[in-house]
Amino acid sequence: MPELTPIGPEVFEALRRASTATITTQLFGRGLRNMFLNGLLPMNPDHCRFVGEAVTLRNIPMREDLDRLEAFRDPEHPQRKAIETVGPGQALVMDCRGDLRAASGGNILVTRMRVRGAVALVSDGAVRDSPDIAQQPFPVFVGGRSATLNLAVHHAVDINVPIACAGVPVFPGDIVVGDEEGVVVIPRHLAAEVAGPAADQEDLERFVLEKVEGGAALPGTYPPNDQTLAEYEAWRARRSDGQR
Repeated sequence: MPELTPIGPEVFEALRRASTATITTQLFGRGLRNMFLNGLLPMNPDHCRFVGEAVTLRNIPMREDLDRLEAFRDPEHPQRKAIETVGPGQALVMDCRGDLRAASGGNILVTRMRVRGAVALVSDGAVRDSPDIAQQPFPVFVGGRSATLNLAVHHAVDINVPIACAGVPVFPGDIVVGDEEGVVVIPRHLAAEVAGPAADQEDLERFVLEKVEGGAALPGTYPPNDQTLAEYEAWRARRSDGQR
């Protein structure tokens, strides 16, 4: 991966406090409207939350004279090399052109990623061994399931190049965030700018939800007017003091 500007741990911590819905709102306010990977769902909703840096893998359609079983004996095969490249704090994001006719990986590859300390696998293709993957304590987001070997449909060609995943541009080093709803991509240069406001928005919306559950009408509550914001600041101060 090319040299990237470091991102402080406080940025990742703030993003862990934010939902993908909140992050998409923050990105929308900055003019970015196509950053959520629509159609990709977590294999295991109990283990799906993550924040990580994108390592990318691009696939093109397979070709019969190249994509044979013996191709995997080459340690430089891009799919296998990508698995051995992604490491702690990183998520492997695969471009499979949205083609679900064959898997983009299976349980052994997912296990290897988890053992290497990676934080997630994200693919707009399918996975095989899906019952086993669904039991893994590891975030995996895919477009579907297929028992068919990847070589039947996909030809892996590039690692750490710009890709499209579920119609969203993903560059190496972008920040990807996942939760029960799906995965959102944050351009790396915006991660620090988005993180704090996203975490703050989560707190504000938690307060707003309490008011709505208590019977408050939407006008003046959502979005909040000055009075509601003042009430929120008092609520947040009480929480900081350990009061509920």
